[in-house]
Amino acid sequence: MRPVHYYRCMRGIVWREALRFLNQRGRFLAALVRPLVWLLIFATGFRFVLGVSIIPPYQTYIPYQVYIAPGLIGMILLFQGMQSSLSMVWDRETGSMRTLLVSPLPRWYLLLSKLIAAVIVSVLQAYVFLIIGYFWGIHPPRWGYLTVLPALILSGMMLSALGLFLSSVIRQLQNFAGVMNFVIFPMFFASSALYPLWTVKQANEKLYYLCMANPFTHAVELVRFALYEKFNHVAFAVVGGCLVLFAILAIVGYDPGRGLIARRQGGE
Repeated sequence: MRPVHYYRCMRGIVWREALRFLNQRGRFLAALVRPLVWLLIFATGFRFVLGVSIIPPYQTYIPYQVYIAPGLIGMILLFQGMQSSLSMVWDRETGSMRTLLVSPLPRWYLLLSKLIAAVIVSVLQAYVFLIIGYFWGIHPPRWGYLTVLPALILSGMMLSALGLFLSSVIRQLQNFAGVMNFVIFPMFFASSALYPLWTVKQANEKLYYLCMANPFTHAVELVRFALYEKFNHVAFAVVGGCLVLFAILAIVGYDPGRGLIARRQGGE
């Protein structure tokens, strides 16, 4: 296979996902309305929060909408990652996924192309949210809009890889919605998306360690620091490690000899 074949494959997969997204305008609006509603409600109910993760010294009060903005960006990435995996389940039900996997290109490259397509859509949604959030008082540094891009890409790929792995173990489309809720809401609420981790530690130390073990927490912190031109080494390491782990699990799950295809053929 020549490089041009790899390029055409990735371009086709990305373009297909983009067309699917553009044709589903309700999906785009829902992805934006959800975090904006949270932003409006929580920013109204809580005016200030101790911003331990953004602005030193650690006892500096900042507007609450400034603190939760990265968490709501993480919400966009999380929901988009699950939505992209839902489309994988649908493609498998209709048979188009099987056609894709039997192509001569490596399976890992096909799944990587699906991840890239999902991340492009989620990053676009995140930037639209930041533009709208500007009118809610979310004013990161000018260069923060650029420095946050690598964090969005890495976090989006990690969450999309998690959704890809889930799609490899779920056989029926009807079961996926329940699994999505079982995964999304615990990951979102047991994280630093809505409140600083030090407040969680003061309230319940066990919950604090649960939040620290949550990959979504580190994805949010990576975005939060990057948005304000800072780099979180621990969050970067955790998100990168989880990306590799989830990607490997997804590749194994879509292996015809060991993954979903073998299971489906055994059931038939």
